[in-house]
Amino acid sequence: MTGATSWRSAELAAADYLFASGFEVLGRNVRLGPLELDIVARAGKLVVVAEVRTRGPGAFERPFESISWRKRRSLRRAIGRLWESQLARLDDVDRVRLDAIAVHFQQGKTYVESAQGIAP
Repeated sequence: MTGATSWRSAELAAADYLFASGFEVLGRNVRLGPLELDIVARAGKLVVVAEVRTRGPGAFERPFESISWRKRRSLRRAIGRLWESQLARLDDVDRVRLDAIAVHFQQGKTYVESAQGIAP
C-alpha cells in the first residue's frame, strides 16, 4: 500500500469504526480556511472530531505518538472555528470532543484503536 492509499484506507476504516459505534459521519476532510479536520461525526448532542493516524511497520513513531502539541493546538483552533461557524447555532449540539483514531494494517487485516478526548 502506498502512503496516500494507506491514508485513505485508514480514514475510511476510522469512518466505518465511528459509524459502527453509533455516530453519523457528517464530513471528511472538513476545511476551515487553512485548517482541516479529518472526520466530523455526531451522536445525539455530541460532535466528535477525529484525527486519523496510521504508520507503516518500520515507522519510528506509533500513530498516537505522532500527534504533537502543535497538531493538538491546530486541531483546537479548527474545532473552535467549526463551533463558531456551524455548531453553535444548532440547538441540539452541546459539546465537541477531540478523539484520535489509529489504524494499523497487518497481514491483510485492519485494526482500529480509539483514544477519546485527547486535548488539551
